[in-house]
Amino acid sequence: MKRTLLALLVGAIMFAAIYAFAASLNLTPSTLGAGTSVVAACQSGTVNVTYSPSYGSGAPAGYRATTVTLNGLDTTSGGCGAKSAKVTLTGPGASNASLGEVTGTVPSSGTTMDLTFSGVNASDVTGVHVVIAG
Repeated sequence: MKRTLLALLVGAIMFAAIYAFAASLNLTPSTLGAGTSVVAACQSGTVNVTYSPSYGSGAPAGYRATTVTLNGLDTTSGGCGAKSAKVTLTGPGASNASLGEVTGTVPSSGTTMDLTFSGVNASDVTGVHVVIAG
């Protein structure tokens, strides 16, 4: 009986100490810690990404990904309008290496945004990463 009571008491003390430590974990953007937090999206719909190639005769000759278009942007009040956008074109292989990156500001009206790239071979593009923040 004494052993059971002692085990329950030790368990309660350990639980209280761990709970108090976890409750003191305060996450802010300027501190390092661990935890989870809900991140709200600036829109509920899908942003579609397309790119238009253009032919370049310079070495090496071939098609380049020159204009990347984001379609379906929500620029209404509370949406993505006037937030910063970063688009990264990635290349072949498991490393998803960056082939080029362009930043811009989402317009305050309309649903489309064009970003201009240079020097990215269209045949090398295997993925695109889009981050809208602000």
